[in-house]
Amino acid sequence: MPSNRTSFTQSTDSQDHMGDPRRCSFAFRDATNKSISVPPPVNRADKPKVPIKPPSIAMKAPPDALLSSKVPNSSDERVSPFSTPPSSEDGHDDETPPRPNILTRGKIKASPGVPESHFEPPPVHHSVADMRRMQASHATARSPSLPAARQRPHVMTRSVTSHAPEARPGLPPRRDVSAMEARAAKPLLPPPAELPPRHSLDASRPSPALIAASTSNLMAPPKRNFTSGIHLGSSLGQAPRTLGAERSFSAASNVSRSSLSLQRPEGSSYADDSDEVGSGLDGAAPALTDYPDSSQANRRRPCFNYGPQEIPTKYETKLFDICGEYVCTTGFLTRVWNVLTGEPVMSISHGETVKVTALAFKPAASLEDEGKRLWLGTNAGEIQEIDIPSQSTVASKGSAHTRKEVMKIYRHANEMWSLDDEGSLYVWPPDETGIPDLKYTPSTFRVPRGHTFSLVVGSLLWLATGKDIRVFQPSYKSSTAFQVLQRPLSQPNVGEVTSGAIISSQPDRVYFGHVDGKVTVYSRADYSCLEIVNVSLYKINSLTGVGDYLWAAYKTGMIYVYDTRSQPWVVKKDWHAHDNPVASVLVDRSSILTIDRLQVASLGTDNAIRIWDGMLRDDWLESEMQQHDVDFCDFREVKATVVTWNAGAAKPGSLKSEQRDAQFFRDVFQPEDPPDILVFGFQELVDLENKKLTAKSLFKGKKKDPADQEHMSRQYRAWRDYLARCIEDFMPLHETYHLLHTASMVGLFTCVFVKASERDKVRNVCAAEVKRGMGGLHGNKGALIMRFILDDSSLCFVNCHLAAGQTQTIHRNNDLAAILETAALPAERDPASRTDMFVGGGDGTMILDHEMCILNGDLNYRIDTMGRDTVIDAVKQKKLTKLLERDQLLLSRKKNPGFRLRGFIESPITFAPTYKYDVGTDNYDSSEKKRAPAWCDRLLYRGIGRLKQVDYRRHEVRVSDHRPVSGSFKMRIKTISPKRRVVAWQRCEQRFEEVKQRLADEAKLDFLINVYGYGPGDARRVLAEMGELSSKTDRHDI
Repeated sequence: MPSNRTSFTQSTDSQDHMGDPRRCSFAFRDATNKSISVPPPVNRADKPKVPIKPPSIAMKAPPDALLSSKVPNSSDERVSPFSTPPSSEDGHDDETPPRPNILTRGKIKASPGVPESHFEPPPVHHSVADMRRMQASHATARSPSLPAARQRPHVMTRSVTSHAPEARPGLPPRRDVSAMEARAAKPLLPPPAELPPRHSLDASRPSPALIAASTSNLMAPPKRNFTSGIHLGSSLGQAPRTLGAERSFSAASNVSRSSLSLQRPEGSSYADDSDEVGSGLDGAAPALTDYPDSSQANRRRPCFNYGPQEIPTKYETKLFDICGEYVCTTGFLTRVWNVLTGEPVMSISHGETVKVTALAFKPAASLEDEGKRLWLGTNAGEIQEIDIPSQSTVASKGSAHTRKEVMKIYRHANEMWSLDDEGSLYVWPPDETGIPDLKYTPSTFRVPRGHTFSLVVGSLLWLATGKDIRVFQPSYKSSTAFQVLQRPLSQPNVGEVTSGAIISSQPDRVYFGHVDGKVTVYSRADYSCLEIVNVSLYKINSLTGVGDYLWAAYKTGMIYVYDTRSQPWVVKKDWHAHDNPVASVLVDRSSILTIDRLQVASLGTDNAIRIWDGMLRDDWLESEMQQHDVDFCDFREVKATVVTWNAGAAKPGSLKSEQRDAQFFRDVFQPEDPPDILVFGFQELVDLENKKLTAKSLFKGKKKDPADQEHMSRQYRAWRDYLARCIEDFMPLHETYHLLHTASMVGLFTCVFVKASERDKVRNVCAAEVKRGMGGLHGNKGALIMRFILDDSSLCFVNCHLAAGQTQTIHRNNDLAAILETAALPAERDPASRTDMFVGGGDGTMILDHEMCILNGDLNYRIDTMGRDTVIDAVKQKKLTKLLERDQLLLSRKKNPGFRLRGFIESPITFAPTYKYDVGTDNYDSSEKKRAPAWCDRLLYRGIGRLKQVDYRRHEVRVSDHRPVSGSFKMRIKTISPKRRVVAWQRCEQRFEEVKQRLADEAKLDFLINVYGYGPGDARRVLAEMGELSSKTDRHDI
């Protein structure tokens, strides 16, 4: 067939003879309630007449297709997860929309990722040119244009009557989701215009006017009140919004909740070193806010405080499902465990050749029986029904999918759907009791082969094959149109679909994860792509919606929780869930009704199932306590001064040669307003250029020379004693300081002093070192970490020396990631102390666990794509903004969503670059290497609401090739009142119980309406009869 269009048909031999006590019946009647003769449905199985030589039809492109086209990035290089995406070649933001690609005779465009040749292309032979012209003319003559709009077929409407069989006593009928969806679905709709993604690589961005014009027809996301912790979307007095295409039923979120929102901070040229991978792309990079904000992410594992946290499977499997108290894994073995006890319940072996390739829990006739029956599909096409309590196979159909591998089994209200690898989709209708039965003949449909992911949304099946997404409407009622869209949905510059999810509080959106770490968001109203978010550099293995949040699992073993309502998205949590890749993560929407908790389960390739708290209770309590710290804490202000200086092996005596150098420390101390804490961070106190002290011992692996060690120790002692003398000389006489801490590591030296009046308030002084030289083996590069508790506040100071070199940005980013993510410090064992003194769910072992953190050092970030002379001229003209736009650290913050310093703040730089000078002069490097000036020496901090920088300056000291940099900070130090804290904690727990009850009501309604299949009113009535609704829930219309 010359046409590549796939035809999807429904078999006409399916029978609609089963009654459904939980569905409404439909009949065609007139106003007098008489039956109307309806013409028979079109036979979709009839083969169309295909001409022998079909004409070539030129498909008309959408009007904005050219504007949304992007040049794909075809680079295959392996990129570090912390590397910075490529920057633009010209270095300025292009505000004009990209022009359509128009081929001209004079120029041939290079392939993406391949640099254009500097030579003219070879001439085309005249015979080839004539042949191309003839082909083009013939194609034009044969290609009739399609009409601008196609006429919609006539759609028959059906009136709802109450001819359903009598329902089971005590339970209302489920609504007919398929019929409701049929009224809202738009068959054979063309897909919307493709939306350009928010790409981490540099791509030309259209002007704001063009963006506004192209997105004016899209639905705006609903406004919701922000609530830390978790809430499940709808108002408690109303049922959650239905996930079917029936959109007439909706609920507004009008009930006020406890708001826990936390404040968040908001010439010749060298090769661009901002981790550039594909420099062939033009345009400006997205702004910093285009990527999820992870600055306030919580890393505590969201575990329940009862029941097992882990269930070992003891065999390799990637398939599992969870419902209520049972969790099941399958493969060559099928095993079931009780999630509340961790005890095995059932184990079935299928033999050496039979492997279960799909599973799902079967709908039950009553809520008490929910989660007790399983459907298993095998590689031979058989479907089995397993009863868990009796551990037996109660039904089996070997010819369900004859000799075809069952790839997926879906649960939809009181139906079951099954899909095999040949593209056969079966809809198994309910029997007289309202549950699906294998003994009945299913309705059969055809979908494309190559299934990579699929998801049931309402009564629609969203099915992905590679990058393409198609939408279908399976139903055992033959009159329902099966194919919803004419063409598949697909977006440029996005990898294959690997996962997907819906969020119960956002029923108008569908989320899809991709192999390249992107998430696409589609509208269920018009199937348009609302946004593309680059959340990771890793493959997204699984997505699931839990309440208001999107949970994403990665091959790194990490699970992230995103708040997608914020712009940019906010990372609420990230934690190491499994030692190996996460195969799948699932939310159990029935658990809140069956076992009174909202549970999420993840299965890793480390052969372990882990159970997580979907309500994030511990995070909620921690955030609530921190927001109400004024109820149990007293506060005071402390001043700290931090100095960073690459001394270049200078000795203290060298500062006495010039008066200006001698006054350096007096300027730092500011004796008229002396600080309470003094932190000195030195780099290269020993000569790292002198291979006698460094390379010889590092690279040859010999035992260190005692004389060399003595020289280094003498150098550190000399600086320690010199700093103590300077404090005595320059500080007021009534102010005395105590040496709190010193540490050294191959040139790095940290020295901390505190006022005598503060010394007794300091406790738990701890220190650690992280080596990053030679891949983490040696300490010529790395960090010294020091932390202590002042009153009841945790402070952490980090002194870094990162990899040097214009082209080592990736190396520096990776070093920072290793430093910040190393659990190098002792852990705090007391849970209450963890909540009081540390943040982000941390236990104090990591730098980011502390309430206040200041990072200083020779970070060695350089200025990109500007020659030395150009930089020096800009410095002389005081055009620092031009240079800061090319600063590698600032570029990494803007372009790299994985850059670990994105959670830190740096005060505006108003001073000239601090590196590199000719020693003893004010001239930038004039040596043979002629290094370009750069801001290598930096101070960054984190601790919003607790820490404020009041100055950021450099000092003119000529004894080194670096200029020192200092900063003064004001710290908000707290003291906890134990008695007041107990009262505050009890109040916090009471508020959580109230919120939990409201969340539970919403989750129960969500399950009954969107999973079990009840209508909104029936769901509320059932919960009221069961006593499952709280007294505060509005029970009108029940």
